Amino acid sequence: MSHSRFARMAGVVLLAAAAAGNAFADAGALRARYAELRPQLQNNHFQRPIHIDSAEAGDTLRGEVHAVLDSPFETVARALSQPADWCDILILPFNTKYCHPENGNNLHVRIARRPEQPAAEAYRVDFNLQQVAASRDYLESRLTAAQGPVGTRDYRISLQAVPLEGGKTFMRLAYSYSFGGMGRMAMQAYLGTAGANKAGFTIAGQDANGQPAYTGGVRGAIERNVMRHYLAIDAHLKSLSAPPDQRLERRLNTWFDSTERYARQLREMDKATYLALKRGDYERQQARLN
Repeated sequence: MSHSRFARMAGVVLLAAAAAGNAFADAGALRARYAELRPQLQNNHFQRPIHIDSAEAGDTLRGEVHAVLDSPFETVARALSQPADWCDILILPFNTKYCHPENGNNLHVRIARRPEQPAAEAYRVDFNLQQVAASRDYLESRLTAAQGPVGTRDYRISLQAVPLEGGKTFMRLAYSYSFGGMGRMAMQAYLGTAGANKAGFTIAGQDANGQPAYTGGVRGAIERNVMRHYLAIDAHLKSLSAPPDQRLERRLNTWFDSTERYARQLREMDKATYLALKRGDYERQQARLN
């Protein structure tokens, strides 16, 4: 074997070893986070094993959900590995009008300003799906988009998961994006109109009646977004036990019913309106945008 060929092979081995080491460290960090959050996952105001956090730093918003999923790790890893699976997830929130895989691991997504807006007029966001790690005991998938609606940028949806005992899975879902002056103005306009009475999920204190006072403003908005996506992942996983021709209806009904548990934060329309809207969006997704 030549020296140059040996050097190339050695480089490949070292890169593989470094990637494996990073995955091992990330899996360990996620398990440590599970141990830290376990008491809160077992007893919280969500009445399900989830924990939500958010932050605003400079021009970047970030929301996170840590959750215990009832699905086995193998099912989670299989169900979140392909662009088509992610399109089935991303289409569930009311303002996503279209999602279709393109050119391998790219996703063409259309985000509407309002639910009735035609898909062809909605904002286009081009996501790229990366399988960062996929082993028997650790999964990391990442969706990124350089540009988003109204001057927003650097979109990042990151999912990490590790197996738990009893056929369950612990997941971290992070959703973040950055914004400039135009994006900030658009957010303030939304918070002054359609989002004026919306709340987030983090309890920031108590109101005058002694009831929980939730985070509002931009942090409330990012918490609502990450919660919608967590519920969409959960609905997708729960639909897999149904026959293939029944999975769409299972996903739609599960997602809507789950959001109704948090109606103050997430309600946008009644169930009949949502189901009719999403059935049309899904048909368009299957037929491709004209």
